[in-house]
Amino acid sequence: MGTDKRTLIAIILSIIILLGYQFLFPAPQQEQPVTSQPKEEKKEGKPQETAKPVPVPVSKPAAAPADEKEIKIETSLYSATLSSIGGTVKKWELKKYRDKEGLSVVLQQGQSIYQPLSIGSQNNFNLAKVNFRTSGRDLKLDESTNTGAIVFEYATSEYSIRRTLTFYNDSYKVDLKDEVVGLPEYWITTGTDFGIYDKKDASVHLGPVLLKDADKIEFDAKKLSEPKSHQGRLKWIAQEDKYFFSAIVPVTQMDEAKAWNVQDASVIAFKGKSGINNFIVYAGPKEHDNLKKLDVGLEHIIDFGFFSIISRPLFWLMKFFHNFMGNYGWAIVLLTIVTRIPFIPLLNKSQASMRKMQDIQPKMAEIKEKYKKDPQRIQKETMELYKKHKVNPLGGCLPMLLQIPVFFALYKILSVAIELRGAPFILWITDLAGPDTLFGHIPSWFPLIGGFAVGPLPIAMGITMVIQQKMTPSSADPAQQKMMMLMPIIFTFMFLNFASGLVLYWLVNNLLSIAQQFYVNRKLAKEKA
Repeated sequence: MGTDKRTLIAIILSIIILLGYQFLFPAPQQEQPVTSQPKEEKKEGKPQETAKPVPVPVSKPAAAPADEKEIKIETSLYSATLSSIGGTVKKWELKKYRDKEGLSVVLQQGQSIYQPLSIGSQNNFNLAKVNFRTSGRDLKLDESTNTGAIVFEYATSEYSIRRTLTFYNDSYKVDLKDEVVGLPEYWITTGTDFGIYDKKDASVHLGPVLLKDADKIEFDAKKLSEPKSHQGRLKWIAQEDKYFFSAIVPVTQMDEAKAWNVQDASVIAFKGKSGINNFIVYAGPKEHDNLKKLDVGLEHIIDFGFFSIISRPLFWLMKFFHNFMGNYGWAIVLLTIVTRIPFIPLLNKSQASMRKMQDIQPKMAEIKEKYKKDPQRIQKETMELYKKHKVNPLGGCLPMLLQIPVFFALYKILSVAIELRGAPFILWITDLAGPDTLFGHIPSWFPLIGGFAVGPLPIAMGITMVIQQKMTPSSADPAQQKMMMLMPIIFTFMFLNFASGLVLYWLVNNLLSIAQQFYVNRKLAKEKA
């Protein structure tokens, strides 16, 4: 099999993996260091106290009001509305993130099947339906008033609960303390919708997820016909989409986490005991650095993919470049250059090998014609020809195969990093996480690609692929060369709807390949002369 055939197969396989990876393979479990010593557990484990909760007597409050009371919370990062019905979250709106119409991203709005932070029994979260008595007024936090608390209370002759929520002006986290007496079982849930903003992106996991020990476990709503239960070292539960999520992190140890379907939604909840139950609640963006600062393991909500061992340092490097350049587009350009540098020697050898393969192509054709009735002789003569001219038939494929893990690591970073959401580059490119739409969209009635975005960035990428193919030596026959010329067209249409940041990476990588091929071609021409 010739080098170009192998290259074609490798390219086709790469395309298949690229398009099918998100859908055909389950998302990998991400690793988190497992701490075993008590001191280490305490450091990471604000979320896991080993002491068992003890019942705390709570005095019966005055009768709850007949009507629902709403309490509004204003911080520099979000605005929220709490409800006295269940002591739950009714609205949660982020101030620093916008949708395509310029409106604030809303992570909770109105009524859900189960409201965020509902408590009670697993079957119906009965305490989410009662009207709590509230202590506290609307909060407006700022730099001078960084924290504030709201208290909800409810009691009957059989049980009582006191809920305290503490908010911070400069953080998406909320401290939650439930003081529970008399309940036979205690369940708390993130709710069915809280934290999920975009339900249409099928390329990423949507819905319930938990972290148990070092394993991130995602739940597929289509496979939750039966409830899924987990016990052990449960670090957090969450509801997630591509860029946002809500989570409950237990400070008091929880006995069990369970996910199940209810009506047309999925829910995940913790089961604990009566007594004092402390949690950290988070509702906001998947900002890696800020999640890391919370020191409760929430940074593991970000899915860096199968090649996370490569993705994580590359992600850090991209942010490092952004810190002194102030532009994620130029950070991607620098990242592309840096990740290509280690492969330059291999790519030089690959391109030289392909040039030599092209040069000996006439002699290979002679061998095939001369010994066409003796396949073994053809193989023997071909290998001697390779040896004489110092040609490695695998030299053209190996460098590309070695680059595939790096490509997929970069692909994952550029696909999930919220830092690129709404991040501008230059001129018309105002969102590196969205497609280039300068020329609008292909009409929706057009087969297969109707509705695709159209912009100059993917078109420029396709042109560089054509130039690259024209410059790259080929030993393929004319029919194969014509087939290869379809690749730029296929890639161009495929990339029309890709994030601009990913297209920018591919474009810069092609430009670097063209420059390197130009250098190799000139060098080989001088050697011949």
